[in-house]
Amino acid sequence: MKQAIVARADLGMGEGKLAAQVAHASLSAFQDAGRRTRKKWQGEGQKKVVLRGDSESQLFELADKADKEGIPYAIVRDAGHTELEPGTVSALAVGPASDDLVDRVTGDLPLY
Repeated sequence: MKQAIVARADLGMGEGKLAAQVAHASLSAFQDAGRRTRKKWQGEGQKKVVLRGDSESQLFELADKADKEGIPYAIVRDAGHTELEPGTVSALAVGPASDDLVDRVTGDLPLY
């Protein structure tokens, strides 16, 4: 099992901002997963991969794919307190789910 987090490279977020957005996405998708999925993923070490996204529209397309596959996902909209405008879509988490399901959605994306 794994979780893929897609962060937007086009926003030019600083390292700390990027880390915070990835964490928000990861936790939000985890909370939306079923109890059994959460337990299994936790028991397997909570594998994560951070991938590069290019645009808001790409993140929404990927979220739609995840939804169609029945995979938990979460889109992060920034609160706008620091680097980004309020409501900016900054990251998407897909999973936790089986590796093959996550790869159906994010398998073509490069590492961040």
